[in-house]
Amino acid sequence: MQQAVQRFLNYLRIERNASDLTIKSYADDMSHLLEFIQQQTGRMLAPADIDVGLLRSYVAWLHECQYARSTVARRLACLRTFFRFCNREGLCETNPARPLRTPRAGRKLPHFLTTEQVNALLLAPPANCDQGIRDRAILETTYSAGLRVAELVGLNLSDWDRSAGVLRVLGKGRKERIAPVGSFATKALLSWLEVRKPSPKAKEKERDALFLNRFGTRLTTRSIGRMLEKHIQTAGLSQQTSPHTLRHSFATHLLDGGADLRSVQELLGHKSLTTTQIYTHVSMRRLRETYEKAHPHAPRNRAS
Repeated sequence: MQQAVQRFLNYLRIERNASDLTIKSYADDMSHLLEFIQQQTGRMLAPADIDVGLLRSYVAWLHECQYARSTVARRLACLRTFFRFCNREGLCETNPARPLRTPRAGRKLPHFLTTEQVNALLLAPPANCDQGIRDRAILETTYSAGLRVAELVGLNLSDWDRSAGVLRVLGKGRKERIAPVGSFATKALLSWLEVRKPSPKAKEKERDALFLNRFGTRLTTRSIGRMLEKHIQTAGLSQQTSPHTLRHSFATHLLDGGADLRSVQELLGHKSLTTTQIYTHVSMRRLRETYEKAHPHAPRNRAS
C-alpha cells in the first residue's frame, strides 16, 4: 500500500504537475487512511484488498471524531483520486471509494474587512524600518491583487511588470494569471525594492524572490501569518483576520464597487464561477443591513 501511495504522489507531481502544497495535502490524507487501516486490521493491506465497507468505516470514524464536513469531503476526494489511479495502474479491479457519499458542506460566508479596516491594517507596519517597508508592500500587494498567500510568497522579481502595472501569478494547479497592481501597491513595492537585500549565499531561486525574510531568502507562508498577527493587534482588528481575509476583502470591495462577477472570477483565478458567487452573498448581506438601518419601512423598524 505504501508503495502504491508513493507511486500516486509521483504521478501527481510529474503527470498532473501538482503544487508542493497539493502533494503535501494528499500525502497527509493518505497517511491518515493508512494509520486507520493499520489500527483496524492490524496489518497493511494492498489496494486490491480494500473494499467499500472498510472505507465506510473510515468515513464513519471521521464523523465520530467530529472532523469538519469540508475535511471529510476533501479526504473522500483524495480517496477517489487515489483508487482511480490504482484501478488504471492495475493495482485494484474497481474503485471502492466511488460509492461513498460526500457530505454536504455548509458554506460559511467569508470574513472580510471594511475599507476603513483595510486602511488601518495597511498603515500598521512602521514606515521607518526595512521590515516595516517590506510588510507594507506585502499587505498592499496582497490586497491590490487579491493574492493567495502561497501565490504571494512564490512571486519572483521577474513576475512584476512595472510598465504594465501587473503581476504574473502562478495559482492553484499551476494555472497562470495576470493580476493588476494598483498605484498604492506600486508605490509600496518601489519603496521595498530600495531596501531589499538578497543574501549572497542563497540559491538563485531564493535570491530572485520578490519578498525576502530578514536573512535575505524567500519568505514562507508561516512567516506571512506571523507577520499579519502582529499587525492585526496594532490595527485593533478581529482575531478572525487571516492572510486570506485580504483576498476576501479584495473580492467583496470589487463587487460593492460595481465589478461584474465574471471579472472578479478572472481576477481571483477561480476555476468555477460558483466559487466566486459566495461573495455576492456577502455583498447582498451588507446591502440588506444598510437597507434595514436606513429605510423607515424596513422590516426591523416596523415595530417602532
